[in-house]
Amino acid sequence: MVIKNVNLEIVCGPTSKLPANKLPEVAFAGKSNVGKSSLINALMNRKSYARTSAQPGKTQTINFYNINEEIYFVDLPGYGYAKASKVEVEKWGKMIEKYLHTSKQLKCVFLLVDIRHDPGNNDKIMYEWVTANGYTPVIIATKLDKIKRSQINKQIAAIRSGLGAKEAVIIPFSATSKQGREEIYEIIDQILEDTV
Repeated sequence: MVIKNVNLEIVCGPTSKLPANKLPEVAFAGKSNVGKSSLINALMNRKSYARTSAQPGKTQTINFYNINEEIYFVDLPGYGYAKASKVEVEKWGKMIEKYLHTSKQLKCVFLLVDIRHDPGNNDKIMYEWVTANGYTPVIIATKLDKIKRSQINKQIAAIRSGLGAKEAVIIPFSATSKQGREEIYEIIDQILEDTV
């Protein structure tokens, strides 16, 4: 995949109507601070187009990035942020669920999990939501550069068993070295081929 144009085209808050897009969509879901913005920036070949923040929980909207007029990267609100109020958390949850439930163009959900830790309760809930809506998420194990090479297989096995994701594809990813980016591009390219 060669990224030529990127345009943050649509931003939806909790009360916004979701767009009826004509292009295929791939969504990115993950806990606050899992490196979602860094991953999206790495995929878009942009330094800081998707806002990364020292304050987790910054993405409180659903952001639709139009890529090459071919596909949308959909950045879902980060979940599981401790300092967010219960009301906010419920709002984000409803937004994510509404999107998963109503998008006609959603082809794939990338679920981001920090490779250094076993999946938390929020990760499990998100995995179950995605599968309940009929998708098999592709799991991206972020922050790969923060662990030793010898730990990778053990951590991937922990993610697989923690989520109960027997069949899922798990891609270890580093925003620093871009390792894993080509594998993600291949999945997106396949989606584009299938929707022609």
